Amino acid sequence: MKFVQTEQFIEVPQGVQVNIRSRVVKVTGPRGILVKNLKHIDVTFTQISEKQIKVAVHNGDRKHVAALRTVKSLVDNLITGVTKGYKYKMRYVYAHFPINVNVVDKDGKKFIEIRNFLGDKKVRLVPVREGVDIEFSTTQKDEMVLSGNSVEDVSQNAADVQQICRVRNKDIRKFLDGIYVSEKGVIEQEN
Repeated sequence: MKFVQTEQFIEVPQGVQVNIRSRVVKVTGPRGILVKNLKHIDVTFTQISEKQIKVAVHNGDRKHVAALRTVKSLVDNLITGVTKGYKYKMRYVYAHFPINVNVVDKDGKKFIEIRNFLGDKKVRLVPVREGVDIEFSTTQKDEMVLSGNSVEDVSQNAADVQQICRVRNKDIRKFLDGIYVSEKGVIEQEN
């Protein structure tokens, strides 16, 4: 069944500027600028006012209409990123061999270096994505905090760290070692 017209509305907060040109969304806010290319999704953007944008699909089927909400969520995430930012906390879990984590520079690129995972001699390196800041918690032992404006970059970096510390060839019910996301949220504004 075709839907004649389906629409969603995006609310733009004060101090944020959204610029859409041929389905490339550029969001400017107090924390910086984020750009997202949405050319692969067939939707229509209409600027109703300074504070509202309409996203519409004309003559779409069920799956095409479902993509509409995805576009709204993507733009909302960009707006949250430039106003509040995203923060992921990761904890190191180990039973016997303490995991050592550092941030190193190699050839001008930053990497997260993981040593002594399950007593391995292998050094695991995870590249740090652009715009992601990594700091180690001073209040909590064995905790790393990833923060940045883009939720995609921050969450993908956290997933890369978690994936590289998977336990192989052992019973994962017994060997629970790894680095896991313990908390997701936004960076609090210093007001």
